[in-house]
Amino acid sequence: MHAEVKKRDTRFESLQKKILAIELLRLLKKVYTYEELSKSLGLPITVINRYVKGHVLPREERAEEIIKFAQKEINLRQEIRRRIKFDENGYFNNMEILSDTHLLKLIAKIVAEKFRKFNITKVLTAAVDGIPLAVHIASELGVDMVFAKKEKEVGVKEFLEEVYAPSFSGMLVSLYLPKGLIKPNDCVLIVDDVMRSGETQKALINLARKAGARVAGVFILIAIGDRWKDKIPADSDFQLEIFLHLKEPYAT
Repeated sequence: MHAEVKKRDTRFESLQKKILAIELLRLLKKVYTYEELSKSLGLPITVINRYVKGHVLPREERAEEIIKFAQKEINLRQEIRRRIKFDENGYFNNMEILSDTHLLKLIAKIVAEKFRKFNITKVLTAAVDGIPLAVHIASELGVDMVFAKKEKEVGVKEFLEEVYAPSFSGMLVSLYLPKGLIKPNDCVLIVDDVMRSGETQKALINLARKAGARVAGVFILIAIGDRWKDKIPADSDFQLEIFLHLKEPYAT
């Protein structure tokens, strides 16, 4: 029995390795031509093309070679930083990052490994920009993803509500989460794409706790500046992971 389980685990790990190799190839293809990849990997263009299109999986030894090559060529943090261009008001368009499913899948694999030890049961984010990354992370962890919205849905009878005041807005904002999506026995990972003031993320933490769940971690793809540290302190009782931390572009 144990031998059969070990055999299944080995097959699953091999399959994951092959899929990772294909995801990395697809990301490399955004930067390199087929000719350049063919020369670097020593593989025919037709073979690389079939891998990229998902028509076939590489054998395990070849997948390991692709992964090793990609790890030398791809720095995910540098890749994300390259895509961020602040405007004159200190904002940036994150769609070039959030629309790249290959990039998000690779990041999700890293995040899932960091938080797998906590036995996460739910991933929580805020609509709408946090959803693409949260979906990929939830999929890697094999759990459900739920999201809070700034308006109530018709047809939902009960909500959990968290009210907060965004910095310098002079307004109150509410986040609503349909009651029952997060349960008291849930272990929650909060995910968001960008954190600046920390107010939205703090509101998500409070929503999870109002549901009676335990917040095990918070993952932020891009944190800007340090204002958020007042809302998400370093000595919190959950693990905080920030993938890329940038300075305020026009701090005085």
